[in-house]
Amino acid sequence: MDFSEEFLHYVWRFRRYDPVALVCDGARVQVISPGTYQHNSGPDFNLARVRIGATLWVGDVEIHLKTSDWLLHGHQQDKSYNNVILHVVYEHDREISRPDGSPLPVLPLAGHIPLQLVSSYNRLQLSAAYFPCAGNIAAVSKTVVRAALTRQLVARMEKKSSEVLQVLSALRGDWEETFYRFLARNFGFKINAQPFELLAQLMPYRILGRCRGNRFQMEALLFGVAGMLDHLRSTDTYPLKLRNEFSFLQKKYRLKKVPLSMWKFMRMRPQNFPSLRIAQFAALLNRPAPLFSAVLALRKPEDIAAVFGRSNMHEFWKTHYHFGKPAGQVGSQLGRDSIENVLINTVSLFLFVYGRYTDNDIYVQAGLELLEFLQPENNAIVRHYRGAGLEIDNAFFSQAVLELKKNWCDEKKCVHCSIGINLLKNV
Repeated sequence: MDFSEEFLHYVWRFRRYDPVALVCDGARVQVISPGTYQHNSGPDFNLARVRIGATLWVGDVEIHLKTSDWLLHGHQQDKSYNNVILHVVYEHDREISRPDGSPLPVLPLAGHIPLQLVSSYNRLQLSAAYFPCAGNIAAVSKTVVRAALTRQLVARMEKKSSEVLQVLSALRGDWEETFYRFLARNFGFKINAQPFELLAQLMPYRILGRCRGNRFQMEALLFGVAGMLDHLRSTDTYPLKLRNEFSFLQKKYRLKKVPLSMWKFMRMRPQNFPSLRIAQFAALLNRPAPLFSAVLALRKPEDIAAVFGRSNMHEFWKTHYHFGKPAGQVGSQLGRDSIENVLINTVSLFLFVYGRYTDNDIYVQAGLELLEFLQPENNAIVRHYRGAGLEIDNAFFSQAVLELKKNWCDEKKCVHCSIGINLLKNV
């Protein structure tokens, strides 16, 4: 027996056994419906319809590798298993009964599952490739693959939605503040995500938004709360004026600061220094309308993307990466990859969540279309799947592949994946 109980679930669900040879206690078994597969606690399949001899049974089906597993799992003491009409196993090694004491029919499948199917399943499970079906996924039709990836993308967005809604609830339904929090964390680009997130908490948008149209005050507030105006070594008038402005605003709004030690500068390219990111963040937020409202007012993905394009930054950042010495000519604007990172991880997500929350498919579609508009991410995972023959031509599918890899391929859930099922169906 070189397979898992999960494989038996697949065999039962998709009828991958010899139907003529099925016998239970000497009576022929006819499976009219295998039932509905359950992922929660309780019997594995509900509302199955099985004829044993002349009797039609309707109820639950439980599946194990051995009959004795029924006892090992304690089902004989769980009343929710009283409605089980059939115990499907590979090996029948002892008689069992339901919790109410009535005998439970057992259907052994040993000898009734095609050996080639078992072999193909084991090849997937034992594969040492980057993902189980890397060697033969190219044989699966593009329609099947794209449908599978679409389901993965939606599942990914829905999982991410829960965190957004949790923060939204804590912020009493304030979408602008919630968007600002997530956008700030995104601007940390993993390495500085934590201090950026804390910055957004200590410098709330409800206060920062009062300075829209006054970039200097926005910069003073953000740099000041970030702790970057303390102990200035620069003699430039710009940072000194920022410090003086923040000194006034800090008292006015009773603001606390992010510990300067939280910000990471070491072992990173100057273009990623948090000081430059904060300047870019301030320039992006400095617009007539609140940023999330500005995004919601647009429909075309290219227009949404343009909002996060070139912004009006202070001249100081054309020659500086931080408040120290000049660095010559600096590319101070957000790069294309950084912009697309923000659009993928924050903007498209918020459009999707807002659409679901307000029951307005226009925004859901806008979020998905934005992903379709953007270039696919270029990372090791995407490159491996591309190398195996998958067409990943936009961020919609690159995000879907990330979800597929983490939650399905790494766990080798091939018999639950429509791609894996497709590979096994013709065996």
